[in-house]
Amino acid sequence: MVDVETFLTALYTLADDFVATRPVAKRAGRKPSLTTSEVVTLAIFGQWARFESGRGFYRYAHRHLRSAFPGLPVRPQLNRLMRRNHDAIVAFFLHLVQRMHANDSPYQILDGSGIPVRNLKRRGRGWLAGDTAIGYSNRIGWYDGFNLNVAIGSTGIITGFGFAAGNRNDTALADSFLALRRCPNPRFSSVGAWTAKPYLADKGYVGDKNFIYWRQVHQAIVISPPQRRSRHAWSKRWRRWLASHRQIVESIFNKLLHTFRLEHERPHDLLGFRTRLAAKMALHNFCIWMNQQHGRANLAFADLVDW
Repeated sequence: MVDVETFLTALYTLADDFVATRPVAKRAGRKPSLTTSEVVTLAIFGQWARFESGRGFYRYAHRHLRSAFPGLPVRPQLNRLMRRNHDAIVAFFLHLVQRMHANDSPYQILDGSGIPVRNLKRRGRGWLAGDTAIGYSNRIGWYDGFNLNVAIGSTGIITGFGFAAGNRNDTALADSFLALRRCPNPRFSSVGAWTAKPYLADKGYVGDKNFIYWRQVHQAIVISPPQRRSRHAWSKRWRRWLASHRQIVESIFNKLLHTFRLEHERPHDLLGFRTRLAAKMALHNFCIWMNQQHGRANLAFADLVDW
């Protein structure tokens, strides 16, 4: 367990060392009240569920962090600075993946989850009309929001993520995810790096044609159990083997949804949602890095910070 000051200092130091390696983009107008390193640190630290919301975090920062961040602006300006530094937050997330050698994992786990952003029965088009859609998730049933796709290394480190409208099924989302890993696009760098190691998936990605296509076109090996009535049905032993290796997924989604309050996202702006999502992924990986520095279990987040 570490105190808040130690956690923030370690996060800022790591972020500042990384930002120093990035080219500096010249902007017209007044100099921002916070440096890029400070914005990245605050954006990531502010994702803990104890803050309940962005407003809650700003109240905490205004009361307790002014000495560490004397240039802390008013909340709307801080939000604008965070959105402006979305790419830096994603890059820092990927830096943590590389720093912990997560891509050397013998396999990666591919999985998804529905992310509601508004009440399904609420009338009107909502704040993100045209970006969200009604989809179905085994966890929450029908919802209005996004479908999140993540790749996870064997040690629990998230190596890449992406999302689409809620009506986009897992197979279609995985196809885009693997295609972007094979042919990188700077606009979608959050998906992470291509790997020749296999992906372990659940029945949501099933389909022999899909597996053949992904292997031939994206050079991606996806392993998923066939339907039980398939002529190539797996034995119980093979199903248990896959389930044991994928068991870590539930813990990770639980942390994203509850420990980092992804379950309660109600965004008004798509870039704001993308920025907070990237910050949550970076916070997850940073917590693993902190645990490794202190000889703790990778996913022991509950008592990591002594609030």
